[in-house]
Order: sequence, then structure tokens, then C-alpha cells
Amino acid sequence: MKIENAKAQMKKGVLELCILAAIAGEEEAYPSDILQKLKEADLLVVEGTLYPLLSRLKDDGLLEYTWRESRSGPPRKYYRSTEEGRAFLAELNSAWLDLVKTVDEALRRSGGIDKIIKSDQPAIRMEKTLEKTAESQPSDSGNDAVEPEENNIV
Repeated sequence: MKIENAKAQMKKGVLELCILAAIAGEEEAYPSDILQKLKEADLLVVEGTLYPLLSRLKDDGLLEYTWRESRSGPPRKYYRSTEEGRAFLAELNSAWLDLVKTVDEALRRSGGIDKIIKSDQPAIRMEKTLEKTAESQPSDSGNDAVEPEENNIV
């Protein structure tokens, strides 16, 4: 397996979380705005990946949309989170943080990563990511996603 394929698969696994978080942060979100937010977080997603996910999330009752007239072309769909979508996002974010903690613990206990990569900077240090995430989250919501660290188009 090539490393780029493995990285892309990992990112695909958290894409739903990141999309829901991007939309939940706004009253309404246009797909190009969602793509821009993901790009700013170094998670490059193409339209061909985003639109099917938006449709599925809408069909699952996690998102809804409204059509709005555009001054420069056809009407546009604007997405927003449903109440069910916000609750799902909170649960998904909690599961993500648990998974990050579990994987980090497994990697630290194995000792294999530090043996393979010889440097002053440990290869995997999710506890720093968790600390940063915990500091940035409001104490009552827990809805923010952990930002990916490397560029890959999904």
C-alpha cells in the first residue's frame, strides 16, 4: 500500500466530522464556503467528494438546505445543520477524541514509532493535539473537530 493512499483513507474517515463541523459553525453554508473552510484547515476536498456527502447527510436528516436566488446564475443550495445533525456532530466529535487518545496510547505503548523515526520531534504526539483541541473548545459544546495536519486531496 502506498503512503498517499493510506493518508487519503484516514482523511476520508474523518471527512464527515469535518464537514458537519464546518456547517455547524455557520447559520447557512454554501458548498464553496465549506470547501474553503476545509482548505483553510489543510484538508483539501474536491467538489466530487463533497456533494455526495452533503446529499447523504441530508438524506440522513443531519442537514437541510434551502434554495436561494443568485445574482450571477442559477439558484443555489445553502446547507444548515438540523438539531439531529448538531447532536450527531457532538457524539461524533467525542468519538473522534476518544479514538485519537486510544491510538496515541497504542502507539506510545508499542514504542515502535520512536524506534523507527530518529529525531528530536516524536513522530506521533496526539496528546498535544488533544490539549490544543481541549483549550479551543467551549466547555459546554465539544463540537469542534481536530484539524488535520497534512495536505491531501480527498
